[in-house]
Amino acid sequence: MATKSKNEVKKPRARKGKTSPESAPPSASTDTNVDAKVEANAEVGERSYTMIVRAKLLRNGRGALAAFTAAVSNAGGDTGDIDVVQSTAGYMLRDFNIGARDVKHGEAIIEELKKLSDVEIVQVSDVVFLKHLGGKISIQPTSEVKTRIDLCQVYTPEVARVCEAIKNDPEKAFNLTIKGKMVAVISDGSRVLSLGNIGPLAALPVMEGKAMLFKRFANVDAFPICLNTQNVDEIVAAVIAISPNFGAINLEDIQSPQCYEVERRLRAALDIPVFHDDQHGTAIVVGAAAINAAKFIKKPLANLKVVAVGTGAAGMACIKMLIDLGVRDIIAFNKDGAVYKGARGLTETETWLADNSNQGGFKGTYKEALKGRDMFLGLSVGGLLTGADVSVMNKKAIVFALANPRAEIAPEEVPANVAVMATGSSKYPNQINNALAFPGIFRGALEARIPQITEEMSINAARALAGLIASKELDHDYIIPTVFDPRVAKAVAEAVKTTATKNGTAKRALR
Repeated sequence: MATKSKNEVKKPRARKGKTSPESAPPSASTDTNVDAKVEANAEVGERSYTMIVRAKLLRNGRGALAAFTAAVSNAGGDTGDIDVVQSTAGYMLRDFNIGARDVKHGEAIIEELKKLSDVEIVQVSDVVFLKHLGGKISIQPTSEVKTRIDLCQVYTPEVARVCEAIKNDPEKAFNLTIKGKMVAVISDGSRVLSLGNIGPLAALPVMEGKAMLFKRFANVDAFPICLNTQNVDEIVAAVIAISPNFGAINLEDIQSPQCYEVERRLRAALDIPVFHDDQHGTAIVVGAAAINAAKFIKKPLANLKVVAVGTGAAGMACIKMLIDLGVRDIIAFNKDGAVYKGARGLTETETWLADNSNQGGFKGTYKEALKGRDMFLGLSVGGLLTGADVSVMNKKAIVFALANPRAEIAPEEVPANVAVMATGSSKYPNQINNALAFPGIFRGALEARIPQITEEMSINAARALAGLIASKELDHDYIIPTVFDPRVAKAVAEAVKTTATKNGTAKRALR
């Protein structure tokens, strides 16, 4: 980064962050997994909303097409592909692909187009909704049924022999049914990224998206199951009841602290992996990014001084991952302030945190804690910090502002002392995206037939993910691979399988 004065802020698209009460940052865990909401980790810029506008352009006005595109441009939009749908003597029916900043900006563009005398707006389609029509996944057979012989073999009567074989040896279900390659994506819709408690039906598009990413990045089959209950006992009972169909369980978007109890009880009851991705997937990617960020600034993890804001499910898992990787100096903050021994109102997990961090007993605000620190880890809410707040950190500071959809501090606002910036957004480099972890984790777990995904596997997965970027390749905007790097899922899966083989938990022999 270019050298600037300590308090100077980079302003490519500057906007001031709002300052929240210093001593009480919201601690709601902000999951960094983007499930169906994540687009390609590519240059998105400010055009985050796309619509397809079908319009009749009357032929009595020869300049109708030029007037249409000019109106879009004057309203601040971008015109992309233009397709002819129908041509008649009186009009030309066209589809226009138009980019806008957001939904409201798109509506404003449409209002300008409606003012054109030779243009009739027929239909406006939100591209995101088009991608969801009919759902985003389907089930396809792996063998064909073309003849009566095929029918007999895949169904009655020959299927009975396979049923008998599984009855006599249940382990054969992993090879003779979909169980061995199918993950259940379980949610109650109580803590959906940036949306909160929206319930199971509204959460279904997110879980479908998760299933898509499983298949796209690791060729793992997954199926969304949104439960119409937010009662821990009922969630646990439902998952146990459907578990014969699946080789692993992915818990998703279940609020804290219920998520801890659900995961704990299911791990104890089932002999297949149970993995709460909001916690452990986030932690794996944060761990990998921290490894490489520390390497880039040439400072050992053990020497990093960290301020962490947010002690929800994701925040706690990320803090624990940093501790497991060797970080020794962490001051964490929940909604009430600093977490320290003797603090009032601590949860069970925060009590553990108080015993394993903040050894100096710091009791000030999170902004005061930033002075002289090396790393900020935010899993809370947007707009907590300004550039001036961060400028008091050490030179070559690391900022992981992972709240979605708005980060604790925008990359445009960070001052020159920040050497590495990461967010949960696909609009910026260094996206902390759970899709870097969970596809490979489950692929490795299913291939090795392990009963549980252990902390050791997660730590080794973080190291494997970090290792995909050579030291000479590291840069301030390249400390973590993109989700489209074809090496990612394989490397993470291999880390899981190697660990399982080493500690003797792999039930399937690996070549």
